[in-house]
Amino acid sequence: MMTFFDNLTNVAVAIDAEQQNIPELSAETVVQNVLYLVYFAAGITAVLTIIIAGFKYTVSGGDAAATAKAKNLILYSVVGLVVVVSAFLITNFVTGAL
Repeated sequence: MMTFFDNLTNVAVAIDAEQQNIPELSAETVVQNVLYLVYFAAGITAVLTIIIAGFKYTVSGGDAAATAKAKNLILYSVVGLVVVVSAFLITNFVTGAL
């Protein structure tokens, strides 16, 4: 008696990727795409954090604690952005994508 998984395996074997226009990706391509997505998300997060911190700095109204907190948030966001860009450059250099 065939189980559900046996049927699923038979269907998966019967599908030809070329006939269905399904791209065949290598593991390297998949890892590279995932890394690009992570770098993009981290970069967007850092830029949005810098914008929010700049707004907090602007509306701090001279409060020393709020101003220091906003400055630190900007500093940490810029450092994070530098780390993300560095990681992007290093991984692209190592993989030879640049």
